[in-house]
Amino acid sequence: MKTTLLLCLLSLSTFAQVSHGRLERIEDFKSQHVSTRHIDIWLPDGYGADPKTKYPVLYMHDGQNLFQASSSFNGQEWGVDETLHGLMHKKEIKECIVVGIWNSGKRYAEYFPAKAFPFLSEEAKQKFTHVSGAPLSDEYLKFIVTELKPYIDKTYHTKADRDHTYMAGSSMGGLISLYAVLEYPQVFSKVACLSTHWIGTLDLRQTEVPMVLEKYVKEHLPKFNHTYIYFDYGTAGLDALYEKHQKVVDQIMEERGYPKEHWITKKFDGADHHEADWRKRFDTPAKFLLKH
Repeated sequence: MKTTLLLCLLSLSTFAQVSHGRLERIEDFKSQHVSTRHIDIWLPDGYGADPKTKYPVLYMHDGQNLFQASSSFNGQEWGVDETLHGLMHKKEIKECIVVGIWNSGKRYAEYFPAKAFPFLSEEAKQKFTHVSGAPLSDEYLKFIVTELKPYIDKTYHTKADRDHTYMAGSSMGGLISLYAVLEYPQVFSKVACLSTHWIGTLDLRQTEVPMVLEKYVKEHLPKFNHTYIYFDYGTAGLDALYEKHQKVVDQIMEERGYPKEHWITKKFDGADHHEADWRKRFDTPAKFLLKH
């Protein structure tokens, strides 16, 4: 770990332009578990003015799509800095640090819940690995928990405890966020899963993967344990496929006794499966995660 931290320190840091706050970029963050990638760290206005002030940390996936359209794969961005700055200015949420983890060419492999994979038939496993490779989500989460988080907590003014460590993502990023809070409940207390890709693969016609993901959730979601979980979905495009699967998961949440203040599922009529759509509603999960 010391070697990893040293290499990261050497590569820190370029500064990227954002509308509000400050964005630092660690280029080519090295890991013993996953491939090298960039890490963006967004710091709110006033960060560092008082060294004694510490901040909760929100870890987000698909980091290149969060702050700058120029780095996004489709020219759209979430506008995370604009949304959070506005909510902070109105004192609707706590100030926080955001860590944007860039995805890699193995996005589906890194974001697919590995412990659900054994439930698949051999044919389904072969199809998945042929397109995406074997699941790497356990390694990806190990990277976050044992390498990235210690570096962030060492370098920035953070509140490192579970109660102030959150995660959010969309699509496959929603799956890995849920997987993180189920596999590491001692690390993450709140997660937001936007447009969770319950289909699980690029093959939208198959029905087996959603069933095994639901099976994984049913077998691994504990009874209410003071964890906060947010889900949402739209009704257009790819998001139109999610409602029936989300309702199954909602039923599991109810059976496990999650109260309304700790779990919410929202439906956004007309919303599609794009960064522009998540940008429009990001204030909703932000308030859920960061409310005073």
